[in-house]
Amino acid sequence: MRLRFIISELLICLFSLSNLRAAEAKQPNIVFFLIDDLGYADCGFNGGRQIQTPNIDRLAKSGAILENLYVQPVCSPTRSALLTGRYPTHTGVYTIVSPQAPWGLPLEERTLADALHSAGYRTALTGKWHLGEFKTVYQPNSRGFDHQYGHFFGMLDYFTHERMGQIDWYRNGEPLKEEGYTTHLITKEACKIIETEDKAKPLFLYVPFNGVHSPFQVPDSYTKPYANLKGNRQKLAGMLAAVDEAIGQIEESLRKAGILENTLIVFSSDNGGPPPGDNGQLRDFKGSIYEGGVRAAAFACWPGHIPANQRVKESVHMVDWYPTLIGLAGGSLDQKLPIDGMDIWPTLTTSAPSPHDAILSVSTQGPSRAAVRIGDWKLLVSGRAADGAEDDEAKPKGKIRPNKVEGKYEPVALFNLAEDPSETKNLTASEPERVKAMRARLASLLKDAVPLSAPR
Repeated sequence: MRLRFIISELLICLFSLSNLRAAEAKQPNIVFFLIDDLGYADCGFNGGRQIQTPNIDRLAKSGAILENLYVQPVCSPTRSALLTGRYPTHTGVYTIVSPQAPWGLPLEERTLADALHSAGYRTALTGKWHLGEFKTVYQPNSRGFDHQYGHFFGMLDYFTHERMGQIDWYRNGEPLKEEGYTTHLITKEACKIIETEDKAKPLFLYVPFNGVHSPFQVPDSYTKPYANLKGNRQKLAGMLAAVDEAIGQIEESLRKAGILENTLIVFSSDNGGPPPGDNGQLRDFKGSIYEGGVRAAAFACWPGHIPANQRVKESVHMVDWYPTLIGLAGGSLDQKLPIDGMDIWPTLTTSAPSPHDAILSVSTQGPSRAAVRIGDWKLLVSGRAADGAEDDEAKPKGKIRPNKVEGKYEPVALFNLAEDPSETKNLTASEPERVKAMRARLASLLKDAVPLSAPR
């Protein structure tokens, strides 16, 4: 394991230097699609058969599908991880930011948009923010984005753009009243930015769709091909079809603008899908740190740079995009706050091992429920066990099935994900030494975790 890690570090150093030279020559445009509440197996590229996603699947096939990209179990913490390169244990963003809540992504955090703006990029966000709005200093235009369009929170009406009777729709922080389906509007704004704004600078375009998050709403024309599906599953199918159409339109705008060939496209869900989303054989749903809550449907493509038709099995985390994208852009990683993410460009381009020896997952309850993945093994601890208690019984509670929330978390649970991706067999009794070693590694990852505390 140690030799593997050293080789990985050497590869990262070499590729970081080459990336810097390449970025200095011609900085890539970066388009980052974040899909809200998408199930791991809803798209065709991850085995989905019910919903047609031709544009998404074509882009996935043209690059590297990430089979083990980890995110947070709910949306705000994942967005924080992406934009800071830091785990929730260091930002304190363990759970969602509610409307008018007196907190958000801490102001001392440098964002990906800040770093890319400093590297000469024009930066734009079209879609959902969800990292604070109660003061303008917490809003996107104060966090590195030149342009903001869309909504600050989730669960807004797709047609009226209202949430709890209040409009949640803005351009550059100013309330905006306009008609249209949100997926269409977000796409129209993204295409306008690509096609009409100054192309002298490279573009970082962050497109966090509110689709396919509830409420389940979509124009009827999108559900007609899915008459075989019922209820909210049919509506979700139409919503995802609309997102797929949108991604195809944004790709076409990149082509029209003459910048597609020099554009890195990243696609990811923000957490596992809740019902009626399909997480395949993965256990549980959004909100959980079992695999169904924290493993994302994801890929990255950039023809000529990322080899096509790859399925990358190495474990990586959303925090890794921060140093990877800044490195590609020729930006600086010199900052006051330490970065948890690591450069995964060699993993995407040369099949290099993951730069991580361990991947951390933490729940919305903070460090009191956490998991660590090392290779194919995953250890999950909860309650007193997370604080190092040894007297909890490590026995499964309730009936365990993939995609089902039945029973409680086991205080200590060990799974071999290669043999048991559905996390049905707790192996703590047969692997005591492995449990001990992994608990020590998890403890080291949590040793400086900020507490789950009152909003700041």
